[in-house]
Amino acid sequence: AGVIKSPMDEPAADGAALLDSVHAFLGRFVAYPSEDAHVAHTLWIAHAHLMDAWDSTPRIAFLSPEPGSGKTRALEISETLVPRPVEAINATPAYLFRKVSDPEGAPTILYDEIDTLFGPKAKDNEEIRGILNAGHRRGAMAGRCVVRGKIIETEELPAYCAVALAGLGNLPDTILSRSIVVRMRRRAPSEFVMPYRRRIHAPDGHLLRDRLAAWAAQIGSAVAAARPEMPTGIEDRNADVWEALLALADAAQGDWPGRARVAAVALVALAKAGSPSLGVLLLADLRKVFGDHDAMSTESILEALQKLDEAPWADLRGKPLDARRLANYLKPYGVASRTVRIGDATPKGYTRENLFDPWTRYLP
Repeated sequence: AGVIKSPMDEPAADGAALLDSVHAFLGRFVAYPSEDAHVAHTLWIAHAHLMDAWDSTPRIAFLSPEPGSGKTRALEISETLVPRPVEAINATPAYLFRKVSDPEGAPTILYDEIDTLFGPKAKDNEEIRGILNAGHRRGAMAGRCVVRGKIIETEELPAYCAVALAGLGNLPDTILSRSIVVRMRRRAPSEFVMPYRRRIHAPDGHLLRDRLAAWAAQIGSAVAAARPEMPTGIEDRNADVWEALLALADAAQGDWPGRARVAAVALVALAKAGSPSLGVLLLADLRKVFGDHDAMSTESILEALQKLDEAPWADLRGKPLDARRLANYLKPYGVASRTVRIGDATPKGYTRENLFDPWTRYLP
């Protein structure tokens, strides 16, 4: 572990060495599920010091199926390293709006127990969810209504800021698609991290925070103009998520450009494989049951889908998938049933030709 040096002991301009120090500090206290997640967290913390340089900011989401998996610890360590941290648990919308609108600079919001925003009381948290959804873009505003006397007025408040989230289970796709997702897990008996004591270890984190701020001041204009090369397969929204982190890695030099791109490819692939929507899952299973067929009747498709191991089609909320629900699931993808020829019969069904386009667009 070693002792964290003061900012004067190492030039702030040595970006690779500085990121190495942050990486080592995080690894003392957080058991990551992979080295890719460790690298991503390091870069995300550094990116929070350069919010004026980015067009968009990725959220980082520490999620796990069970408590005691290190999610809260990841936020606690982040708090010592990021600028103007705000630890939000059960924070009111008014509090967050005022923090994000602070003229001294946008905060870094560290929101624990984020799953509580999307449970049975989700409707009570629409304003906070609005900040989380809209605030990934620079210049984004969150609109709301304000009652002044008998007059209802609208107002727009800044929503753009860096956000780290931690919670159980999953999050809505609108947030996951804008996030670097780290699937935390409980430590195995063979995995060891140091116990974190804020009064003892926070000063080391604060020294690193100050060095990150000094480095950010030096490279701000360069990274704002940077257009980092994306690895193959990182495009569209995933490119928006990773652009800031890859630009930082390129500015740091050393082995960080390569490490960042390996992490980007691995974590994006993991996110894509993680939890497809029911519609995408249906398209994938249809591709399985079609095999070499050019057309299949609806009856044959339903029978084949319901026989697939570990597939949900035999029991969707207590009932098997039927022709009506099959049609409703496929309609948004531009696929409709039609009369097909199967031997001498002409039942209603679906064709490979109609399914080919959504298979190409939505399946790897």
